[in-house]
Amino acid sequence: MALRINSEAPDFVAQTTQGEISFHEWIGNGWAILFSHPKDFTPVCTTELGYMAGLEPEFKARDCKVIGLSVDPVDNHAEWAKDIEETQGNAVNYPMIGDPTLSVAKLYDMLPEDAGDTSEGRTPVDNATVRSVFVIGPDKTIKAMLTYPMSTGRNFDEVLRLLDSCQLTASHQVATPVNWKHGDNVIIVPAVSDEEAKERYPDGWESPKPYIRIVPQPQ
Repeated sequence: MALRINSEAPDFVAQTTQGEISFHEWIGNGWAILFSHPKDFTPVCTTELGYMAGLEPEFKARDCKVIGLSVDPVDNHAEWAKDIEETQGNAVNYPMIGDPTLSVAKLYDMLPEDAGDTSEGRTPVDNATVRSVFVIGPDKTIKAMLTYPMSTGRNFDEVLRLLDSCQLTASHQVATPVNWKHGDNVIIVPAVSDEEAKERYPDGWESPKPYIRIVPQPQ
């Protein structure tokens, strides 16, 4: 199943380092970040998991849960977590999904259906496409996706920025421009007429072109 933005995030039941979860039930009424890894004890992923562990309070403050996935058994994750804390200085307190049958990786279109049904014997290169980040909204649909190669560590500050944008634009009819950060000016979306925009923004807006209407970030 090909996943795109606005697709429903597939539900599943899986074992994690914090027990069995039903994914949609685990998400609850908030937001979620699901980020995946091709194999345990891989160097780039070790740095990523540790950095995300340090950022987790920022995600919690935004009513967003964090969950990782690696196509290895949960027992391996527990051992890997020790290395992550030792080398990166942050304990992994969010759950890590075990996907030894590759079922979740396939469900999220990160591996083809003919990839087999076991992680045993597979190398990181075999699982190279299991390197995606999914931003999932309270309605259980995918709001954003990022996929990186194994050789490039992901920027989780960018994931946090992306979450801020997704949450803001879900609540207000605005879009965020290039390199936007929380608190910066935003753009009124084209679907909002000038008449409606005048009601929402009585102080007006900056308009270098008629189709670009810039206003302060709504609160």
